[in-house]
Amino acid sequence: MTVITRDILKKVFQKRRVDSHKYQFGSLLVIGGNKTYHGSPTFNALGAYRTGVDLVTVLAPERAANLVASCGPDLITFPLKGDYLKESHFKEIKEFTESCDAMVIGGGIGRKESTKKAVRKILKNFSKPVVVDADGTRAIRQKDIKKNFVIKCHSKEFEFISKKKAAKGNVEKFAKKNKCTVLLSASKDIISNGKETMENWTGNPYMTVGGTGDIMAGICGSLLAQGIPVMEAACAAAYINGRSGDLAAKIKKQSLMASDILDYIEKVLL
Repeated sequence: MTVITRDILKKVFQKRRVDSHKYQFGSLLVIGGNKTYHGSPTFNALGAYRTGVDLVTVLAPERAANLVASCGPDLITFPLKGDYLKESHFKEIKEFTESCDAMVIGGGIGRKESTKKAVRKILKNFSKPVVVDADGTRAIRQKDIKKNFVIKCHSKEFEFISKKKAAKGNVEKFAKKNKCTVLLSASKDIISNGKETMENWTGNPYMTVGGTGDIMAGICGSLLAQGIPVMEAACAAAYINGRSGDLAAKIKKQSLMASDILDYIEKVLL
């Protein structure tokens, strides 16, 4: 078992050329939210921007999309008619999937059966790297998983999709069987692609607050959109998110909110 260190940052962040241009560092699509939840896709997008992706577009049901847009001028949103993601949105969504470099899906979408069917249809028709997170992990079946997937989950989500206890050996077996990468969030995160397994020791007990995992998913999506290999992107996302949370917790402690973590990402990347 190898522990992720700060050296991972050297692998995923190269010095940019002076002639770098827009879209060279990726376009990320975020699909999430419903009538009740808009925070998850917001944190996905902000976490992604803080780690260098050029463009993030959030697709969400109307109310969620409008609330995400109100969080800042950096955020591009496209409202999907209705309160929940459903199969009838597929035609609109497909236009966006064709122009992005990677996708994050699942945060705040809920567990309606019509939403689960929509997630499966979207992923079936998507061949680029994707982070499946939160309720997205409860929508997909093992047969839906592809090799460029990052299944980002906590223990209950892993147990739901794998039907096994959230332990290192089971994570490795699941990743190997499904030829994907698993990012299991825990007190010590476990990341495995079935061939290689890493542990991330950054992070702290104050990060149990909602939204911290959404930031991690956004960071991972950002790196995938920038062309970083799947395993490296997952490892770096876990490290960056946890280390940012550690810096925030030194000051905030019990007052820590997920939004505080965003302010410390730049310090981790310095």
